[in-house]
Order: sequence, then C-alpha cells, then structure tokens
Amino acid sequence: MIIVGADGSVNSRAALEWAADDAFRMRVALRIVHARDRSPYQIRKYPIDALPDALRREGQRILREAEDLVRERQPTVEVTTEDVEGPPAEVLREQAKDATEVVVGSRGLGGFAGALLGSVSMHVAGHVNCPVVVVRGERRPVWQEVVVGVDDSPECEPALAYAFEQAKLRGSALRVVHAWQLPVHAFAPEIAYDMDEIRTAQHQVVRDRVEIFSGDHPEVKVVEDVQSAHPVEALTDASERADLLVVGSHGRGALGSMLLGSVSRGVLHHAHCPVAVVRAR
Repeated sequence: MIIVGADGSVNSRAALEWAADDAFRMRVALRIVHARDRSPYQIRKYPIDALPDALRREGQRILREAEDLVRERQPTVEVTTEDVEGPPAEVLREQAKDATEVVVGSRGLGGFAGALLGSVSMHVAGHVNCPVVVVRGERRPVWQEVVVGVDDSPECEPALAYAFEQAKLRGSALRVVHAWQLPVHAFAPEIAYDMDEIRTAQHQVVRDRVEIFSGDHPEVKVVEDVQSAHPVEALTDASERADLLVVGSHGRGALGSMLLGSVSRGVLHHAHCPVAVVRAR
C-alpha cells in the first residue's frame, strides 16, 4: 500500500497524482491521509470553541477532493482515506508501518507545511523503513529516465534496488551516478596520484553495484555516470532530465550522510524532479 499526505495545496495535488500513478504501476492500494494538527491553535488565552469541528470539516473536504482527483486520474486504483488527528510527522510514521511507500508534497498547507526542507520529510525518512518520495508541484516533461546515487558501501543497495524496480515499472533507463572527489591532501605536490588508476577504481565501484541487480532486471537499460564532482552538483544536474532521483538514507564515501547531511539537504533543495529517500535497513 502507498500512503500519500494530502493538505489541499498545489504540491499536495502533485504528490497525489504521483502516488496514484505509482499505485497503478505497482498494482497496490492507495491510502490518502490528512493530518489534523490542532497544536498551532492551542493557545489558552485565545480559545476557539468551534475549532475541532472546523478542522474536521476542512479535513473531510480536502480528502473528498483528493479522492476525486485520484479516481479521475487512475480509476482502477483502490483508494481509501483517513482523517487523523495529530502532528503530521507522527501521523505519517504510524501510517507507514504497513506501507510500501510514503509520498509527500514538497511544501504544503497546515499539517504538511514544509515537508520538503522542514522537519516532516526528514523525520519520516529517518524513521520509517519504506521509501519516502518528496514531490514538487511544478509540471515537468517525461524524460523516461530514473537517476540513482551510489557509493562504495553496501548501504546504497536498497536505493539501487528501488531504482531498478522503478525503472522497470516505467519502462525507463536507469542512470547510476557515482560522484567522487580527491581528498584534500591529494593536491600536495609531494604526493603522487595515478588519476587513471583512480578513475578505473571508481568505475569499478559502479559496475560492482549494478551487477548485483542487473541480472534480475535485464530489460532495464543502465547508464553508468561516474564523475569527479561534488555529489550534490552531480545529482542535481542529472535530475534536470529525470523523472525520479533516488538516494539512500545512509552511506559512506562520496554520498555519505544522505539523510541528514549536506548532500541530502543539497539534493532536496535543488533537485528538479521528485526525490525518493530509501533507508538502509
């Protein structure tokens, strides 16, 4: 089952459309969740007696419109809705326990505000076992390409497995990006480095990772993209012509600290397409 957060915003609509299409491709059910968060209004000096009923009515309206949108876009997808009271991060964490995937808009209103760069998306991605997809609101052309970042650690393998499956379901090519940088001491003149040897080793990193999954996905065309560049720059550039960018939540080397470190934050700030964060279990 796919869980998607709904709050009535433009980015929430984009997330609903993305989730509906992915549920259709994956042949799974879709649950639309609205988090009814009263905490911003709970000020004792200014009580609002009718607030609970007003929030409930608004939540029901948002869910009706969201369900109508999904049924119009993908009529064969099984859809359910839930209006849950509580902080959005906690609501999504609880809902994610039986989920295949969680989808949120990049920015929203009310319960899901700030989902892209704020605490909600990072909190959910860091604490649930399924992939978390963050979707921007702008319309983009279809590029028929999925991009995934890999490094030299086994922790990137869940992200690579997810990316292969997404490419297969979409009939898309898979671009495997490995960005590497020389350590600072490499620029000391007294230390000799064989650049050809380094490049060969970096290409082997990608081949070793791809071989693990390519045998089970022979229909997926793989493009190996090995660059001497900053990971944020390499992944952001690749996302310009991608339908989905996949990153792991933990790792080492060039793509280390994907969840809470500078790379993940940079990617979420600057990526041009939806970003899927896949946690290494």
